[in-house]
Amino acid sequence: MNKHTQDPSVGPPVLGNPSGWRRDRGVSNGWEHGTLRRAVMHGVRLYNAGAFHESHDCFESEWYNYGSGSTESAFLHGMVQVAAGAYKHTDFNDDAGMRSLFETSLEYLAGVPDDFYGVDVAGVRDRMRIALETPRAIEGFRLTLDGGRPTASPTDYEYADRLD
Repeated sequence: MNKHTQDPSVGPPVLGNPSGWRRDRGVSNGWEHGTLRRAVMHGVRLYNAGAFHESHDCFESEWYNYGSGSTESAFLHGMVQVAAGAYKHTDFNDDAGMRSLFETSLEYLAGVPDDFYGVDVAGVRDRMRIALETPRAIEGFRLTLDGGRPTASPTDYEYADRLD
């Protein structure tokens, strides 16, 4: 654990025992990297609200905390690509751009645990594969966090705004 990724204000998972969290770890309420969990919570909620650019920013900002080759880096880079691909499809009708980003996302997410930091990564990979063939499959897709599909509140937008 890196001291710069600790965040004592982030809570434990709502449900389950996801990769990245251990009940017996005291720092960051059990999260190996509390700032990663914080970014994930905001990024997932914003994605689910259709704020793909803001979601992208949450994942991207945290991604810079981890070295190349780490699971954390691969996960965050993959999620950056997921949000960017959804943005390409939804805001620009650019399905070729979406496909390119989703293909890259699948490469990054390939070795990431299925439940990393509470995100249903297996479900993300499945939907990306489907969307490569049928781009409209991304429409209405929501990310799952701790078994639910949370949506954004003003706090999530404020978090993303502070990243600029």
